[in-house]
Amino acid sequence: MTTELRVLDPAEWDNWYAVLELAFGGVPESDEERKLWQELTEHERSIGAWDGDRCVGTAGAFSFRLSVPGGNVVPAAGVTMVSVAGTHRRRGILTSMMRRQLEDVRSWGEPLAILTASEPVIYGRFGYGAATYAVHTTIDTTRVRLTMPEGTDEVSLRVTTPTEALDATEAVYARLVTGRPGMLERRPGWERVAVLDPPADREGASPRMCVLAERDGEVVGYAHYAIKPDWSFAGSDGSVSVHQLAGLDPVAEAALWRFLCSVDLTARVKVRSRPVDDAWQHLVTDVRRCEPTLREILFVRLVDVGAALAARTYQTPVDVVFEVEDAFCPWNEGRWRLTGDASGASCVRTGEPADLSLSVRELGAAYLGGVSLLSLAAAGRVREVRAGALAAASVAFGSPVAPWLPHSF
Repeated sequence: MTTELRVLDPAEWDNWYAVLELAFGGVPESDEERKLWQELTEHERSIGAWDGDRCVGTAGAFSFRLSVPGGNVVPAAGVTMVSVAGTHRRRGILTSMMRRQLEDVRSWGEPLAILTASEPVIYGRFGYGAATYAVHTTIDTTRVRLTMPEGTDEVSLRVTTPTEALDATEAVYARLVTGRPGMLERRPGWERVAVLDPPADREGASPRMCVLAERDGEVVGYAHYAIKPDWSFAGSDGSVSVHQLAGLDPVAEAALWRFLCSVDLTARVKVRSRPVDDAWQHLVTDVRRCEPTLREILFVRLVDVGAALAARTYQTPVDVVFEVEDAFCPWNEGRWRLTGDASGASCVRTGEPADLSLSVRELGAAYLGGVSLLSLAAAGRVREVRAGALAAASVAFGSPVAPWLPHSF
């Protein structure tokens, strides 16, 4: 490979970002979007591949903090803006950028790298495992009704704009982060992503609106949504697209769902991404009419096995020795002894015999508690060496609530 990898110079951002835009279809973003992403780019954590004076590859890493089982919030590199120019494929550029990036993440002292993938088949070979899933659905509100929990009528609702309600909605979001694994603390500037609404992306829908759920004068939930009017010969056939929905308690969330499912002149509610254990599935009278679809959303990579496994807690007491394979980050290879429970954990190198054998990819998939080690073993991706170790570790790694990533990056 004749290309050079180097840290992104802010003066080269436009050139660098143009390579990324072309890789994702070449449709130019709005000035508002482009300006926001330029401001959010952490240049010292971004790299470019250069062939002479041409940028031919891009990769960045946001400095995030990710919630993990037990409520801790752990430093994590949010891998983003990855692309290779079509003229420079099959030259090892992506592999070299991924290796350089993980070495950098290790040097920054961050135990995790995370990403959302436009093409998920790519990242497994670099040690990333699919760790959170989301449900996409379309609720047919002409046929489906909702059953409300007690107290729903005590929640009042108020429609406003996402920008006007930003402080209140961000306060709600911040209170929810530690309660569900896979959520990201909002770093300064990221609150603007939550209200980004370029007209070109609306596809005939209204500007985004916000409905606030309030109880005793306090904001206890919110939803960002848009309405797309439509008509058929039989009458109104509009839809509601839900972009965000969050509540501090189940009753607040139920009140928001009832509002969204009863917007005038609409026949369906489209929801792009919700937790797999979300309560709406039990509020609706007929989940079949909602046609839920499952897809992976967040990939996790353990950059420092010992520090990552020690950073979370475990549902039940665990004492297990992992034989870890990690050819891409060889500092992780070997045996690690994990001991811990609901109050904390330790993970150190050991010479003791292994109980379970797996690659770092499987550890990443199981890390947030949404993918069981048992299911990975059934697919041949985890090998039990000591009888009984697999079931015990699988239970310990679980989470009482499903991990979920509320927004991409």
